[in-house]
This record gives sequence, structure tokens and C-alpha cells, in this order.
Amino acid sequence: MNFETYFKASSYAMIAVAMMALMLAGGLHLGLGVSFAVVMAVAWKWEGTRWQLSERVGLVIVLLAIPLFLLDLQYQHMIGEPRERIGVSALAHLIVFLSAVKLMQTKSDRDWVFLYLISFFELLLAAGLSFSPVFLATLALYLPCAISTVIALEIRKARRGVSLVETRLLVPPGQRVFWKLVGVRTRKNVAVKQLPLVACALIGLIVICAVPLFLIAPRAGSAAITRGGSGLSNFVGFSETVALGALGELKRNNEIVMHVRLDDAETRLKHDLKWRGIALDEFTGGSWKKSAAARHTEQKPGERGFFQLGTTEALHRVTTQTVFLEPMDSSVLFAAPRALAVQGDLPYLRVDGEGSMQIRPHDFDRIIYKAFSDVTEPVPETLRQDVVPYPASYDRYKQLPESLDARVAEYARRLVIDDHARNRYDAAKAIESHLQQDFGYSLQMKATGPDPLADFLFRVKAGHCEYFSTAMTVMLRTQGVAARVVNGFLPGEYNGAADAFTVRQSDAHSWVEVYFPETNAWVTFDPTPAAGKLEPSSTGLTAQVGKYAEAFELLWFQYVVGYDRQEQRTLATSLHSQVSQYQRLFGNAISGLQSFLRRDYRRPLLGGSAVLVLGMAVVIGLSIKAHGWGGLGKARRERDSERSAVEFYARLMRLLEERGWKRPPDQTPLEFAGEISLREAAIITEAYNRVRFGKQKLSSREVAEIETMLLKFDQERVQ
Repeated sequence: MNFETYFKASSYAMIAVAMMALMLAGGLHLGLGVSFAVVMAVAWKWEGTRWQLSERVGLVIVLLAIPLFLLDLQYQHMIGEPRERIGVSALAHLIVFLSAVKLMQTKSDRDWVFLYLISFFELLLAAGLSFSPVFLATLALYLPCAISTVIALEIRKARRGVSLVETRLLVPPGQRVFWKLVGVRTRKNVAVKQLPLVACALIGLIVICAVPLFLIAPRAGSAAITRGGSGLSNFVGFSETVALGALGELKRNNEIVMHVRLDDAETRLKHDLKWRGIALDEFTGGSWKKSAAARHTEQKPGERGFFQLGTTEALHRVTTQTVFLEPMDSSVLFAAPRALAVQGDLPYLRVDGEGSMQIRPHDFDRIIYKAFSDVTEPVPETLRQDVVPYPASYDRYKQLPESLDARVAEYARRLVIDDHARNRYDAAKAIESHLQQDFGYSLQMKATGPDPLADFLFRVKAGHCEYFSTAMTVMLRTQGVAARVVNGFLPGEYNGAADAFTVRQSDAHSWVEVYFPETNAWVTFDPTPAAGKLEPSSTGLTAQVGKYAEAFELLWFQYVVGYDRQEQRTLATSLHSQVSQYQRLFGNAISGLQSFLRRDYRRPLLGGSAVLVLGMAVVIGLSIKAHGWGGLGKARRERDSERSAVEFYARLMRLLEERGWKRPPDQTPLEFAGEISLREAAIITEAYNRVRFGKQKLSSREVAEIETMLLKFDQERVQ
């Protein structure tokens, strides 16, 4: 391949990759992409022939593109394109048209530069449309093509500016590289082979220089133009009024709603998880809706993105979830039941009268947030003994429509009597078990007529989750038990590669919450048969590849697109911990070596460099001999718990000193914690004592909880 062919091939590759990025991002239809590929093939064939367009003809055609652009805008309106995509689609079409014209005409250096600028703009437009791992792949292809092309263009320009005679004054005759660049034939095309290597080396240098900036500068969590996609539309079941049966329409769709990652894997096994969305308290006979009291919302104060909603009696009961929520036309936030706090880049957080969380609209952007929930509930023995009367404010949870079929109350009363239920809990369990065992699950909405609930109970005896939750709630209300319907999602399919649940619209679910006043607890009941709660499972090679791709996309979104100050803080803490660990290991090695030499050899210590080398060799050698390579990792893991507790306690002491509390030397940590009477200080000190002196280990969940308390404590200090 001679230099001119290489230059042309590199230029065409750069233009083609940019166009492919735009097409994969959704900016171009497949047909337009294929048509442009055909134009590129024809332009390559006609390059340097009389069939190329002249500059004058090309200019005329480009000027004609302006009215075509306006016509395209009108056409997008006529065919009903989404409003936010109309201008983007028309702009993408204009870019394709201009690129095609420039490719077909005779090109000077100025025209090549114009094509390069268009390709770069296409890449920016693709990033705005979909900042995803697919874009990362196309960017990785584009960068070497672009750098190689720019270098080749500069060489091409310099080649025309230096004559063959002048080159003899610059380069000795034996140097074949430059002779090839200026057009002299040689046996090997050394320069052409070196250009791709130079381009890759420059990319590596750019990446190395960009890493510090990447770690320092947080990004917005969405794409610039469409902010992550067009969003999940027609997202029924999560508004203030939901018609009976509407959730079944959502369950027929398999689009992804969110991914949820749990910090503690044991929670997934111990609890029947659900992602709570919205609770509804008023039943009209054909739909559920929020009453006036439920619609009242309270805006929670936030401190640097941390919104506290409640408290818990013990930190070990807290379940931490990281939620990656897709764009959707709903402002509802999802979390495990009884959310205590939410942390994320949110301008505000509102909570309605039923404990449902609402945020800003996010039709076109993904959202990352952490939710902290106490998923534990009172034990059945405690709930059976609850005979406390309901407060008057809870009468709305016993509301019934005037048109309710009288058979429903009699049906519920008979079930309670037959099961010998003498309290609210047993009555709820009796109705729940009966619906689970004697009714069938089906997505076909067979219940019809003016009273679909009665039709479901007394005729079809089959339906999906909405009918079961509605039936149980209404039947309990006829017996004077306060209950409400909750719409949310089942856990979804667990993806081991991503260590997260993939929750789809088909996982939409409805269940029941019953109120017990003595413990002030809303307890979950789920009357839907097991067939309606089966978790999906994908097998086969395609499914496994899809799971790994999904895992990569989650990492990309979390650490590239949605990398925020919280992630920065977590990364900085991790790096600081690793550095402290190595410093401590090195210090212990030097101290041990010094003691060994003083005690056994009674000779002067070696020089600093010799001690360093010898000490590290002795420590590493003895460790490998005693434990093997695996033993080193095991020893490191055993030290993690102690290291975490010690560092957390040291951070606590620094924060307390900044507030004016300093522990006297004659006081123990526990005495000092009891004296200042701070809950956070007592919890962290107790953990410190268990690890430092009791040789116990902190779980990952406890470490995360202590980290959260320290962050909040630090934020309160700043405020």
C-alpha cells in the first residue's frame, strides 16, 4: 500500500466509523446507513476520475440542502416523531447529506478537513443520543483512525511543500522512511506501517494523562441531548389513579425498568424482597386511587444528596440497595419496603401520606441512587397479640365503595370463621392462604362487568396480581382490618456477572400491606399464587453473553456516565485504605527486622536501602513459605475487618475533636462514648472494641453503615 492509498483508506475509515456511531446511537435509520455505505463505495471507486463532482457543483448541491433541511423538519412533525427527537433526526439527515456530497466531489485539503469536522460532530451527536458501552466501542475505533488520519494529512501537506532535491539536504540518502513519504519508491513501506503504531501510542499517552482528570471531575448521569434514551412510556400502575387490571398491561412488556444491587448478599436469601413503588388507599369499585390525605406530600430536607426518612432500632437490620433506574414517564422512586434514607444526586425528594417516594421527572435520563431500608417486620406472635384500636385517622384504610357486592363481606367472614381466626393477623393469613390455594393465576383479564372484583371472586376465580391484592384488601376491610394496596416490582432476575437484579416491566407486582397499631407497622401480605411470583431464569450461551454485556453496561453507567462526588469519595477512601495498609505492613517489617538484628546479632544496623530490601525479602519469603500465595490473600482479608474499625474510629476521633470533644488519655473509648452521648459515636466505638479487642470481624454491611454515618456526621459538621 502506498502512502496515498493509506491516507485515503484512513480518511474513509474515520468517516465510516463516525457514521456507524451515529447509526448505533439511534440517530439514523438502518436504511440511511446502508445508503451512505453505498455512496462511500462509489466515491472510493471514482476517487481521482472524471466522474467526481466539481467544487462548483458540490457547492450548489450543499446550498440546496438548506431548504431540504426545513422540509425534513416538517416531515418529522407530520409522521409524529417525538418532539425532542425531531430536530436531532433532521440534523443527522443533513449531516449525512453533506458528507455524501463532499465524498463525491473533487477534494482539496480544505474539503478533507471539512469531512473530518463533520465526522467529529457526528461522534458528539452520537454521544448525546446514547452515552453507552456501544458508544465506547465506536469511540475506541474512531480515535486511532482520527489520529492516524490527521498525522497522514500533515505529512501529505509537507510532502507537497518539499522538493526531491531539498530532501537530500534534510535526510541522508540511506534513510528510506522519509524517501517513502516524499514519493520515492523503496522496497519496504516503513512509514505507512509505522503510522498506526504512532496513533496507538498517542492514544495511550492521552489515556494516561486523562486518568487523573477522570478521577477528579464528576460527570452528569445522562446523555446530553436525549439523556439516556426515549424513556419507558405508558408506564401504567404508578399514578394517583390506577384502573383495576391496568398492571396486567405492564406485565406483558419485557423492557428493563431498573437494576438493583444489594450490598449484603445475605439479604437476598433471607428476605422475600420486593421493590415498593406506590401505595393506594381508596377503592372505587373499578379502580384504586389516592385519597386527599394520601396525596399530601412532604418534601424531605437533603444534606448533600442524603435524605433521611426514618430511623431503625439496629443498624444490622438495614438493607442497602444501589438502584440504576431507567428513564420513564413516572416520578416514583423504588426501594425495598420501609425506606429509612435515600442518597443520590437528586434536587429534592417528596414522600406522600402512604410512604411513597417521588422525585423530579426523568423521562429522558437514568438515575442512580442508594436506598437504605429496614425490611424486618414484627414476629407473628407479637402481631397476634395486637388488639389496640385503630386511630381515627386510619379509618380511610377501612373505606369501601357503596356499590360493593354484599357477597364479598359474607365470603370474607366465612373464611375467617372457618379458619378459627381470632385476631387481625390470623384473619389476614386465612384470606391470603385461601386466595393463593383456591384461585388460579392468569394474565388474561377475564373479570368483567360493572363489578370486576365480584366477577373475579365468584365467577372466573383467576386473574393476575392486581385482582388478588384488591380482593384481599377489600375482604379485610369488610372485617374491620385496615389494609391498602401497594404496586411495585418483584426482585427480578439475578445476574451473577453484574451482581445485581435485572427488573423488567414484566416483574410488575401488586401486594397488600396490613396495619398493626401496637407496633405501628405495615406488614406485607402477598395473596398471589406462586405461579405469579416465579423469578425468570435465562439459560444458554446467548443468555450468558447477554448477562456479561449487562454487567459491563452497569459498570460503564456507574463509573463513567454517572460518576459523581459520592463515587469519588468512595474511591478516595478505598485508595487511602490500601496505601495505609501497605505503609503499616512496611513499617512492621522494618521494625521486626531491626529488633531481630539488635537481639540476635548485636551488630550495627544496615544502611537504609539495605534494610529496606532485606526486610521486604524476609517478610515476603516467610509469608509465602508459611501460607503460600493464597495465604497472603487470606491474611490480608483477616486484617480488613480490624483495619476498617481502627480507621473508622480514628476518623470519628478527628470529627469529634473538630466539634470540641477530645478523649482524655485516662478514659477508655467506651467511657468516652458514653460521656458525650452521641448515638453514632456509641455504635462506631462498640464496633471498634469488638474488632480491636474481641478479635471479631465486621461484615461488609456494617462497614457500609459506619461509612454512611461518618459521611453524614461530616456533612453536619460542614453545614
